[in-house]
Amino acid sequence: MNHRMGLFDAILIKENHIAAAGGLTAAFNAALKVESLVSFIQVEVETLRQLEEALDAGVKMVLLDNMSLEDIRASVKLAKGRCSLEISGGVAFENLRTYAETGVDRISVGALIKDVKAVDFSMRFQDKPVEQ
Repeated sequence: MNHRMGLFDAILIKENHIAAAGGLTAAFNAALKVESLVSFIQVEVETLRQLEEALDAGVKMVLLDNMSLEDIRASVKLAKGRCSLEISGGVAFENLRTYAETGVDRISVGALIKDVKAVDFSMRFQDKPVEQ
């Protein structure tokens, strides 16, 4: 189940936002100024150190980006339920159960949209019915 419908209804703070703001805490604090306009604020982290900073800043939704299974398990222990954890990157239907067993709250499976094959079809109108 999706927790958002598009880019308009929540804030996702990614690594480029963190760099531009001068750090994770600064980026999160800037987002808090418009928190009433969105459903939630989520911060993407790539390391355990960034997760610690996010927890210290009071982030309630964290996206663990491209972390190893070992780091994901360590993140679950570190967070201790203080925030919801979502994982993204490297998740496929074949390894979904392994990731789910880490104890995270959400799993993003990019294969749902990245591996879609286009179907080429058209509908043609004819002047007369096709004989059978």
